[in-house]
Amino acid sequence: MPDITRRTLLLGTAATAGLATLGLAGCGSPGTAVGASSEAVRAAEAARRPAGQRVVSARLAPKATTVDIGGRSVQTWAYGENVPGPLLRARAGDLLRVTVDNALPAQTSVHWHGLALRNDMDGVPGITQEPIRAGGTFQYEFTAPHPGTYFYHPHSGVQLDRGLYGVLVVDDPSETGRYDAEWVVVLDDWVDGTGQTPDDVLAKLTAAQATDDGMGGMGGMDHGGMGGMGGMGEGMQSRLLGGAGDIDYPHYLVNGRMPSSPVTLTGRPGQRVRLRIVNAGSDTAFRLALGGHRLTVTHSDGFPVQPVAADALLIGMGERFDVLVTLGDGAFPLVASAEGKQGQALAVVRSGKGAAPPADVSPAELTRRVLLGTDLTPTDAVRLPNRSVDTSHDLVLGGSMAPYRWTINGKTFADSAPLDVRQGERVRLRFRNMTMMFHPMHLHGHTFGIAAGGARKDTVIVRPMQTLQVDFQADNPGQWATHCHNIYHAEAGMMTTLSYRT
Repeated sequence: MPDITRRTLLLGTAATAGLATLGLAGCGSPGTAVGASSEAVRAAEAARRPAGQRVVSARLAPKATTVDIGGRSVQTWAYGENVPGPLLRARAGDLLRVTVDNALPAQTSVHWHGLALRNDMDGVPGITQEPIRAGGTFQYEFTAPHPGTYFYHPHSGVQLDRGLYGVLVVDDPSETGRYDAEWVVVLDDWVDGTGQTPDDVLAKLTAAQATDDGMGGMGGMDHGGMGGMGGMGEGMQSRLLGGAGDIDYPHYLVNGRMPSSPVTLTGRPGQRVRLRIVNAGSDTAFRLALGGHRLTVTHSDGFPVQPVAADALLIGMGERFDVLVTLGDGAFPLVASAEGKQGQALAVVRSGKGAAPPADVSPAELTRRVLLGTDLTPTDAVRLPNRSVDTSHDLVLGGSMAPYRWTINGKTFADSAPLDVRQGERVRLRFRNMTMMFHPMHLHGHTFGIAAGGARKDTVIVRPMQTLQVDFQADNPGQWATHCHNIYHAEAGMMTTLSYRT
């Protein structure tokens, strides 16, 4: 059964007690797990639905196909004929009804990254739903509760590292729109169809498990890019992030195009443009800058922040940022440099005459003021109200390159203990990174505030040998995945479950 990956096998094992509850029940925890199909989940969804709710319908058709990534045709899996997949758009409060017709030769799922939606529509096989079998159909139906920039992708194996991703924009009906144009910018690292698939890459990384000397998974044993995995993980170091990844990708893309044949974003001099930026990469953080311009960051992971100007923005896997820029006159490079790696992605911003920048252009802004999501401050309207913490959990991040094993609290998923919470609690998560690599940690179904007044986010970079604390309100019942958004780290075990209990 080649379409059953290690993770889906583990997820299936975790759910063998019966998908009627679809949660990690038991595990020695007190109380009863609030399952994805529970009345509590249905009641939370009903409370989100406004009177006269508008319905937005769409269809996704994941399939094996050939796509052009800029002068090179590659075989991959995609939602249709293009990468990224279709742009989906709704307003906050709308009901999204998305039918997925799985034409892949494997089971799949769709996760709605960043949305605090109903638990049974979160798209995580073995926790919230059965996988969508090859040839099968599944309908996702949920209220989009908050405006912002989100994206969708599978939560099945390493399928995200193919062409299976697309953007979901949830508009704010009350926003006045202080900009003249909007561009969606999707960043990606690409290996599929270039001589190997993501599953081949994972197999090479995990082959070292056979040589496990009993020390795998010990915190601090990872040397962040010194694994020597046949060209993978060698010398990938960042001054800002430490170990910057495990995979030396052959290509980096903006909106599905390589730098040798980039996409062109067209505007007029003086226009104020909103860029919705999504890092859909699987193993790469990107440092993004627009030559000759400064970026004003206005939103992080969908939620507004106090506007701040920067020359460049460092974006972890799964993070999204909205920025405003006032266009100059000419042709300018929008560069997303692969942080700590060799290579970059490129788009051309054209508002006038001038030669297109070369594929290897390196704007000076990349080495000036660089912002991370942890540097931002929320607006007062979205700041978490002050209150005491009811429940705290430590998530100790550990792992090693050989064996390739990544852990939370010393365990790989699905052996990790769930993080128990109860409805109405204020919860604190302490991410303690005991490795020499950065980890973009993602919490499903919730938005947290970085402790001490930081931005509202759902994905945040935790740097090597540092502790980062985040707080959230337990107001969305169910069973929720919590994991590193380096998809290879998650697949190798760096994942657990936030478990609502009664």
